Order: sequence, then structure tokens, then C-alpha cells
Amino acid sequence: MSNGAGTAKRDMVEERWETFQRWGPYGLLFVGCLAATATADLMMSTADRWACAALVGGALLLQLCWGRARRTRRGPGAAGAVYYFLRWGISFALSWLNPFFAFFAVCGYFGAQALLPRRWLKIGLFATAVTMSGSQSGGLPPKGSTGWVVFGAVLAINAVLLTAFGHLAAKEDERLRVQIATIAELETTNARLQQALDENAALHAQLLLQAREAGVADERRRLAAEIHDTIAQGLAGIIAQLQVVTSSTDPGLVREHLASAQSLARHSLGEARRSVQNLSPLDLEHDILHEALKKTVAEWGARHAVRADFTVTGTAVQLHEEIEATLLRIAQEALANAGRHARASRVGVTLSFMGDEVSLDVRDDGRGFDLGCLPARSGTGGFGLDGMRARAERIAGSVTVESEPGHGTAVSARVPLVRHDH
Repeated sequence: MSNGAGTAKRDMVEERWETFQRWGPYGLLFVGCLAATATADLMMSTADRWACAALVGGALLLQLCWGRARRTRRGPGAAGAVYYFLRWGISFALSWLNPFFAFFAVCGYFGAQALLPRRWLKIGLFATAVTMSGSQSGGLPPKGSTGWVVFGAVLAINAVLLTAFGHLAAKEDERLRVQIATIAELETTNARLQQALDENAALHAQLLLQAREAGVADERRRLAAEIHDTIAQGLAGIIAQLQVVTSSTDPGLVREHLASAQSLARHSLGEARRSVQNLSPLDLEHDILHEALKKTVAEWGARHAVRADFTVTGTAVQLHEEIEATLLRIAQEALANAGRHARASRVGVTLSFMGDEVSLDVRDDGRGFDLGCLPARSGTGGFGLDGMRARAERIAGSVTVESEPGHGTAVSARVPLVRHDH
């Protein structure tokens, strides 16, 4: 049951009980009058009838007065106790004159908790039990010793029933209090939960905005890295080929370098288109990783006139497109760095498939450099070692560099082995 439904049901019960408290005594007094009238010839003298009429009038007047007073007097109190015991006195007198007026006396069992303070509650209920026992045992006063014995037995039974029902009523009141407190606590918890949901919705919207901004920034870095690794390197190669052409008078050598510059220009144009479209590198369009790396290493060696060897260890498998593109870009960047700075006579590239990991190692025998002068992150905005590390970290990998002056450089990339989804 929802909190709203529970509250509505409780309000409906309280409204019905309020209606009974207001009109119930009138109805029960009317029933008692009917029963007493039907048995008047058997049980009542003329004087008793006039006394009953006066007492019924007093009961009606008491009910009317209390009906007005109770609007401003809610809950147990002195006024409620006075009304209760006056009504009990009238009902006791009526039951003394005619036992059927016990129909009206039974009102003392209902509403006692709402009228009497706690210290008077048991007294009031016992007084009502005396009236009811007298009626149930044949009328008041009891006739002879047998009548008193019957009256005492009936009173004892009523007292036991009062105690039992009083205990049950107390338990029920306690249950209702706990239920009301629980409902109130649930309403408070629901309000806090709704507040938390509203805060989470606002936080979610903020996180979406931050994620969108981070995605835009990441895409900018990706395009910048692609341009650096492909177009910029291609343009640098073209410039190098054209420089040879301008300083050479050999027609054959000029044609060879012009053809190489033209090939680099076409390759760079294709890479530019694929970088914008976020597709795989041009080298991977028709070849898988180890085949593309073999061609890349051979072309680099021919272009720089340096011995370049490529080796595959383990069982070569086709990897996920992002894994292959990342390793190819790292290899291209490492080779570009070797061509620009190392002055190496030999370069070795090894691709190793090792269980759940793939490693790429690029080694040269060049002049090397001091790693102590190179921070882990340059922070210069370039796309050399920082770019390689960023690429590997995007696919849960890593890049390490080992180098010493005069002893060459080794770049090692390790990434998870994720197979291609067929």
C-alpha cells in the first residue's frame, strides 16, 4: 500500500469513528427505549416509567450539551470524564429500572479511551461492567443470594474480558502508533529520495555536458595526432626528397626522388581523408597489422637508406581495428623519430603476440639521448613520445622508452590482445 493510500484509509476510519461517537449514543438510547417500552408492563411500575422518562430526557440533554462542548475539547480530559460518569450514572439508573436499558449503558465501553484520562480509564470501564453484569444477570438489584452469586460470576467474567480486550486494544494502539510513525518516516525518506534523485539528475546532466566537452577535446587531439603522424610526416618526407632534387644534376636521381615525392604526396592525401573520417590508416585498408608493418618498415628503410628489419614472434592474428591502427601509428612515430634524430645505421622492429598481450618494439643503434633530461610528460603540446603514450593509454596499453647517449633507443608498446570481430 502506498503512503497516500494508507493515509486515506486511516482518515476514513477516523471519520467513521467520529460519526459513531456523535450519533451512536442516540441510536443505542433509542433501542433501549424500545426494548424497555415493550417490557414495561412486566418489569416497571407507573412511577418507574415516569422516572425512566425523566432519565431519558436527561440523557438526551446531556448528549446535546456534550455534542456542542466536544467541538472545542478534543482528547481525554476533565470535561470528558465528567460527561462519561454522568452518562454512566444515567445508564446505571435506567438499567436498575429496566435491564434492557443496558443497550444504552454499553456506550461506556466505546470511547472510554477518548474521554477518560489514563488513571480513570480502568475505573470507568469497571463501572460500565457493573451495569452490564447487572443487566445480564437478570437486573439490579440481584434477587437473593443466588442472584448475587450469579451477578458476581458475570461481573468476574466481564472483568476478565475487559482485561483481555484492554490488552489487545493497547497492542493495537501501539501497532497503530508504530504504523503512523513508520508512514511518517517513509514520507520523509521518500522526500529525501526525491531530492537525491533531483540532485542526481542535475549531476547527470552536468556529467553529460562534461563528457561531451571531453569528447570534443579528445576528437581534436585525435585529429591533431593523425595530422602529425601522417600528413606532417609525409610533407617532411616530400621536402626531403625535393631538397635532394634541387641539389642534384643527375637526371636519373632527380626522377627517382620526384617519383618518391609524388608517392608520398598521394599517400598523405589518402591519410588526410581517412583521418577526417576516423577510418583505419591507409596501410591497413588491404593488409592486416604485421603485413602493413612489414611494408612500412621496408619503405622507411629504403627512404632513409638505413637497414631496417621486421620480425614477428608468436602466432600472428588479426586484431581489432583500433588496436592495429594504434600500433601502426606508434611504429610510424618511432621510425619518424629515428629518422629525424637517431642517425642510426640499423633499425629493428619486432611485433610479438604473447597470450593476451601484444607488444611492439622499435630499436635503433643511433646516438640515443639522456632519459633524465626527458620528463614523463613533456607538456609541450607535441605529438612525439606524448602522442605515443596517449594512443596506447586510450586502449589500456602503455609505452616505455629506454635510451642512453651513444647506445641507441628502444621504444616498447604493450597493449591488450583483442581479436578482430568477424
